[in-house]
Amino acid sequence: MRGMSVRHLAVVPAYNEAASVERVVGSLREHAPEFDVLVIDDGSTDDTFDRATAAGARVLRHPFNLGIGGAVQSGFTFAKERGYDFMVQVDGDGQHDAGQIEVLQRTMASEGVDVVCGSRFMDDSGHYPAPISRRTGIHIFAFILSRLVDGRISDPTSGFRLYNQRAISLFARDYPHDYPEVEAVLMLHHHKLTLREVPVRMFTREGGVSSISSGKSAYYMIKVLLALFIGLARARPVPEPGEAAAVSASQGL
Repeated sequence: MRGMSVRHLAVVPAYNEAASVERVVGSLREHAPEFDVLVIDDGSTDDTFDRATAAGARVLRHPFNLGIGGAVQSGFTFAKERGYDFMVQVDGDGQHDAGQIEVLQRTMASEGVDVVCGSRFMDDSGHYPAPISRRTGIHIFAFILSRLVDGRISDPTSGFRLYNQRAISLFARDYPHDYPEVEAVLMLHHHKLTLREVPVRMFTREGGVSSISSGKSAYYMIKVLLALFIGLARARPVPEPGEAAAVSASQGL
């Protein structure tokens, strides 16, 4: 591993992802070998735990389902307590391309930001297949968030994100639950941490069932909008300083 003093962790939240988790772990080990892989088995009732373990990942097993926010916060807590410098979040359903983690790393190293988010909607050459109701909701969230944070946000629901120590420290102590990605962008702005988006390709899920069905899209949109506006007034703990906002390429990125 380059830069022995720099530690990288890949967190894979997974709930009943037995159909895809082995390939996700294998892809991370192939394309991002400097990252330790931690699968958060969020109370799965299928073979997620066994398949993730067989693929060579370390697995943290929740006794019951906490939801995506609780699963990801377990990853942040693990990363903070064990002194990781960088943490990448990769979904367990196979939608994220581990080969593009280096795109996130290059952006963090060159721009010195706290979080880099992979966006499905920055590159007009590709089309991400999703129900019209879900795409509409994403674009509404993007429109509102872009004005709240005074900067363009194109894909606020993306879970393909790279975090430095400042962001890890913040989210280990306080992370939104239920559907957290949108509110997390607002939290970063509230604490004056910086975020950049980069275009990435994403795939359709390989198996399992999305937590947001077409019938739940309207409910999800209303719930997240309420969470956004409540989040504007909610008091937040200030993150510990942590390390510098980014580490130079010579140190391991």
